[in-house]
Parts: sequence; C-alpha cells; structure tokens
Amino acid sequence: MSKRDYYEVLEVSKSASADEIKKAYRKMAIKYHPDKNPGDKEAEEKFKEAAEAYEVLSDDNKKARYDQYGHAGVGGAGGFGGGGFGGGMNMEDIFSQFGDIFGGGGFGGFGGGGGGRQQVKGSNLRIRIKLNLEEMVNGTQKTLKVKKMKMAEGATSKTCPTCNGSGVQMKVMNTMFGQMQTQTTCGTCQGIGKVADKIPTGANAQGLIKDEEEISINIPAGARDGIQLNVRGKGNDAPFGGVPGDLLVIVEEEVDKTIKREGDNLHQELYISFAEAALGTKKEIPTVGGKVKITVDAGTQSGKILRLAGKGLPSIDSYGKGDMFIHINVWTPQTLNKEQKEFFEKQMSSGDMVAEPSGKEKTFFDKVKDLFN
Repeated sequence: MSKRDYYEVLEVSKSASADEIKKAYRKMAIKYHPDKNPGDKEAEEKFKEAAEAYEVLSDDNKKARYDQYGHAGVGGAGGFGGGGFGGGMNMEDIFSQFGDIFGGGGFGGFGGGGGGRQQVKGSNLRIRIKLNLEEMVNGTQKTLKVKKMKMAEGATSKTCPTCNGSGVQMKVMNTMFGQMQTQTTCGTCQGIGKVADKIPTGANAQGLIKDEEEISINIPAGARDGIQLNVRGKGNDAPFGGVPGDLLVIVEEEVDKTIKREGDNLHQELYISFAEAALGTKKEIPTVGGKVKITVDAGTQSGKILRLAGKGLPSIDSYGKGDMFIHINVWTPQTLNKEQKEFFEKQMSSGDMVAEPSGKEKTFFDKVKDLFN
C-alpha cells in the first residue's frame, strides 16, 4: 500500500511554518489518540501515520530531503531505516519521542515516557463490611480500624541524584540521520524526583510504615450486597508527599434470622394458633422501618400471604420501594392437655369442625402468581 503524502496526513500546506506543523500534529494526535478510540485499529494506524509525518516535517533536514525526493529521501517506502516509523515503533516510543507535544507529561495511559516529574499515588486498600437490612435501607455510619501504610515519623527525602529532581533521564540515540535525543522516566526515582534520605527503624525503603487508623465511613441509604464504596484519600500513603490511595469498601449483607430478601421485596413467616386463625387477631411484626401492626382476619387459612406495600427495600433504579410479604402458617400443637383433647374430640364427633373447602381457596400456584401481580 502506497504511503500518503505527509502534508496531506497533517492537513497542512507545503509552506506551513514549524509552529503550524506542530499544531496540526497535536490536533491529529488528540483526534486519533488510543485513549479516545479504544480498540479502533484504524484510528491507531492514523495516530502512527501522523507521528511519522511529524517526525519528518518537524526536522528541517528531513523536511528538505522529503520535499526534494519524497518518501525515498527519508527511508523509502519502508520508512526510517527500513523499519518504518509507524510499524516499527510502538506507542511508548511515540510518546517518548514527542512528549513535549503533549505538554511534557503526556496524557492518558501513554504519558509516562513523555517525561516530567510525576505525582505518585499510594496504593488502594480494600475492606469488607457487613450490614444488616435496617442499615442497608436507612444508611448508617461505621467507624473502623484500618491497617495501612503511612509515612513514618522522621522519614525525610532528598532530590534524586540521577535526574536532579526532574523525574526524567535524557538519552541520545544514533540514527542514520544523526543523533536523536529522547527522555524517559528516571529509573532511580521512578519519575518522582525524590529518593529516601533518612529512614526510621521499622520503615521500608520508601519511608513507609504499617500503622492503624480509625476511619469513619458513611454508608448511604439503599446500599446493596456487593456494591463498592470509594473513600478517597484513606488508602495507603504515597512516598515523599504524594497523594494517598483510596479505601475501597465492599458491602456484605448480613443474613437476617426472620426476614428473607428477594430483590427489593422482603418475606417473613408468621405463625398463628388454631384459635387465632378461626377468630382473627392482631399481630405486631418487625420490618426494616420498625415494628408494624397487622390484622389477621377470622377464618384465615394456613398459607395465606399478606402484602404490605412499600415496606420493602428502596429501589436503586427508581424512587419506589419493594413490598413485604407475610406468609401465614397455622401452627398445629404437638401435645394437648386433657381439656384441649376433650374439646377437639367433641368437635370431631359433632362434625362442626370438618375440612370443607368452599372452592374459593387459592391453590399454591395461585398464591405464587399473586406475588408477581
């Protein structure tokens, strides 16, 4: 495939000034930057093509040879030295070569080679916290003791002797067109510009020591099992005045002994006696919002389900709330005293308390269907 004209690639005229060429390249680089076009191979090739064009047109000698001989004057169809700039250099090479185009520090994930002192961030910490249903519904505040890496008292730093605090090292490469100067992240200080000077006993090479800190965490209402909360700046400290990492709090739901959860809906079983089922009664039951009184009608059958609208969990996707379903179970006594036994025997012999379904009772499948209507 034939190579495009470099002026066409950068969309500038042959009379364009060095500043105009630089601005044009910056515009193309930003447009086709891999961070803005993830997974787009066409954009990646155009990004490399623009870098190759700028490599030639930003150098007066190469530009003069290109103007006179075309691509053959700067390495032919294969590019520079036969390897081809766009195909032979990777993304790190491009950003290392043209770090100054992006303000010295680069941008996105490829800025490290662009040079310039970097601000280091401490590593993140992850902890798990258990919440009961009430805490998840209403929100709460927890104070936890967290073990983390902190700057040791008395730890000091000094300017990196390798890069003199700049965070970068300059390297000179010999090419067929002469020497080419590039800058890379300093290998001694990793771009920080500082190294340890005094390290207290017990601290690591970066002056960090493990310590315990009390941290208050606000849990918002409507938290769910598995969600992750980010508490900024409460992770491990960074060495030499960097930015602390974050504390990542993963929520775990504490299993409730009586209330079972199904999405935003809650389920609870209620046991009543024969007498309560026959005569009706009032019961006080716990919910995530506090205790509520419910009425059990006379003649209630075992398996009946009462629905308490809006007594479930707040919905994440809307402003509504789930419901609470009370599953009624008529409790059958396993032992009877003499009077109770005589009472039931009398009722059985009289035929007053025989099972006679009216036909209006709901089957198990009817009850399940009601739950979803």
